Amino acid sequence: MTEPVILADVVRSDFVEGHHRGSVVVTNPDGSVAWSAGIVDQPMFPRSSNKPMQALGMLRNGLDLDGELLALAGASHSGEQFHLDGVRRILAKAGLDESALRTPVQYPLDDAARDAWVRAGHGPEPITMNCSGKHAAMILTCHVNDWPLDDYRSPDHPLQKEIRTAIEDSAGEKASYIAVDGCGAPIFALTLSGLARSFGLFAAAAPETLEARVVNAFRAHPEFASGSTRDEAELMHAVDGLFCKAGAEGVYAVGLADGRGIALKLEDGQARARKVVMAATLQRLGITNDTIERHLHFPLLGGGVQVGAVQPHPSAFS
Repeated sequence: MTEPVILADVVRSDFVEGHHRGSVVVTNPDGSVAWSAGIVDQPMFPRSSNKPMQALGMLRNGLDLDGELLALAGASHSGEQFHLDGVRRILAKAGLDESALRTPVQYPLDDAARDAWVRAGHGPEPITMNCSGKHAAMILTCHVNDWPLDDYRSPDHPLQKEIRTAIEDSAGEKASYIAVDGCGAPIFALTLSGLARSFGLFAAAAPETLEARVVNAFRAHPEFASGSTRDEAELMHAVDGLFCKAGAEGVYAVGLADGRGIALKLEDGQARARKVVMAATLQRLGITNDTIERHLHFPLLGGGVQVGAVQPHPSAFS
């Protein structure tokens, strides 16, 4: 296909008022494409869906984290108190505090966490930026290797070169473009198929591998990898062996325990249709439960009550 396709409809009071277009791919355990819709073989930015592979690059270079702190190293966290405490714990391993972070200032992603933060008299800070766990782990990796800290976000820094290698190894393809992500660190362009392959590889990795170490951290501590109210954490709790990570601009990737991978991107970048499309793709694979059924519809309100939903396009997943 040469262009994105309609994956979800916006239905209000039984009237289709809009669509979400995008692309989605399912890969087999051997990395080949099992099913796709839209554009899956052209470069795109995985955004924060790359974070598990970034964590792999750090583990390969001496990062000594496990459990909830490793999940936080691969997170786009919600800024809840346990996230902030975890970031400080990672930095403390390098003998540093949050002043070492090079993340831009931001309020917590979670509404309740943001409101509590503001009530406590705080403004946007680097530690509440959703990528601060990853940045703390980057700083710790630099500390372990005696690499410079001031420019750890530079694409030419030894850390970022190692991370690029890990991403390319996981995807089975070379990054075709390098840009600056929202947090200031490099982001590497892959195909959507390459992103899906990465997640399938991680999800089915042998127990003794570093990939399995990342996946086990996510599976055991999904709230640290996302947040206590996030759909990603809910999905990892609901499907045994599932491993997932969302990213900005409507990106979402899943790895299944049998080695299949799923990746999607919505062209309009809106997060509201992301879980709808992923739930429909999982159902197409014969994976369903109450959580997935609920994720198939993003409610639309009118007058304070639900009057419609964002829901899968009828023919997109046949």
